[in-house]
Amino acid sequence: MQEGRPLSDPQINRDLLRPLFEHPTKYWILVGVLGLIVLGAAAATGLMFWEGLGMTGLNRPVMWGFFITNFVFWIGISHAGVMLSAILRLSKAEWRRPATRAAEVLTIFSLMTALMMPLIHTGRPWRILYWAFPYDLSRGIYPNIRSPLVWDPAAVLTYLSCSTMFVYVALIPDLAVIRDRSTGTRRKIYSILALGWRGNPRQWKLQIIAGFLLSALILPVFVSVHSIVSWDFGMAMSMTSWHNTVFAPYFVIGAVHSGVSAVVIVMIVMRWLFDWKDYIRPEHFDSLARLLIVVATGWFFFFTLEFVFGLYGQEGDEIAIKHMLASEWPWNFLFIVFIVTTYFVPVGMWLIKSVRRNAWWMLFTCILVNIGMWLERLVLFIPAMSKKQVLNFNWTDYAPSAIEITIIGGTFALVSMLMLIFAKIFPLIPLYDIKEGEILRDEIQIGRRTVPAVVREE
Repeated sequence: MQEGRPLSDPQINRDLLRPLFEHPTKYWILVGVLGLIVLGAAAATGLMFWEGLGMTGLNRPVMWGFFITNFVFWIGISHAGVMLSAILRLSKAEWRRPATRAAEVLTIFSLMTALMMPLIHTGRPWRILYWAFPYDLSRGIYPNIRSPLVWDPAAVLTYLSCSTMFVYVALIPDLAVIRDRSTGTRRKIYSILALGWRGNPRQWKLQIIAGFLLSALILPVFVSVHSIVSWDFGMAMSMTSWHNTVFAPYFVIGAVHSGVSAVVIVMIVMRWLFDWKDYIRPEHFDSLARLLIVVATGWFFFFTLEFVFGLYGQEGDEIAIKHMLASEWPWNFLFIVFIVTTYFVPVGMWLIKSVRRNAWWMLFTCILVNIGMWLERLVLFIPAMSKKQVLNFNWTDYAPSAIEITIIGGTFALVSMLMLIFAKIFPLIPLYDIKEGEILRDEIQIGRRTVPAVVREE
């Protein structure tokens, strides 16, 4: 049953378009702070390009550190868009409506940020041309297309293209509303973006069909992207402790877990910043928490499989890594923190109804989940490389430098700032989706229960 008071179309337009036409001081302060952090990270990146990768903590045999950990983390966050928008749209879940666009936009910005990390990791990003074209034209030497590192750009760019089309198609009706409420140059810009939308029945039919087709077509890409990211590790010949066939579903379900939690964080911040209490209500947090309980339990199942399979195989490398996680500082501490923050604390709290319906408790638990999921990638990758490999005579332990920490912090500020800027240009909650939900909110009495009388033409 939907909660909250009924909302009229003019009120929905006024409330959801307020961030575009009003300029609260707290918004600009927040954007300014985030912008300063991004500038600091950009300066750190430029300094690293000038001085070289020696300024980072990367060394033999740990050639992948915070940058690649962050790459996998942001790819995981991007899975929220498909989970909340595509899957829930196809399943016609009514409570999805306020969260869909935030999830879709977070997908785009997360993918863009993730693509930056391998480029920064190279230390010389202009040499990317050597990966795409023969670097010796006389011999025609191409990159190894059998490497999963070559598959990544194809999968991620496909996902980014599909997600961008998904967001734009859903934005068109709202762009027309902004066009009709704007004047001058702004009206001209939104008129171009609205593509002549007039809201006639034929346009609505085509828009709905396009939305459902994109939802269905993006699902295989959703599964393949993080599966390919997992194969970056599973197919690394020198790392025997990564050869685990459960990596693909393990990475995918973990991505959904962190992504949906990130969307909850975005919704709570926007609810506070723009006073959207009539649109993002306790019932939405409750439904998202229930979804997260299922997703988190699925993730914990695959995590258990991955851990147990490593012990069951009795391979020396796997046993050594598990022993390192159990006994060596700081990996034993990070391992415990990651398990507790990713599953036991948040799921235990989500089982309590009052926690599920409280925005600030949900913010706390979802931040914990994302801290835990970031540590999960760190704990999975670096200990496996820290073990001395054959014929590797020069090796030390990995410790991140201040440059790496600054750059990683800048990526979080960048995504947050881009979300805020998007909310200043386009409505972050879809107007037409909320209006449709208001039409379908009629209720009927069945026995002792009052339920939504949602009628759909199949």
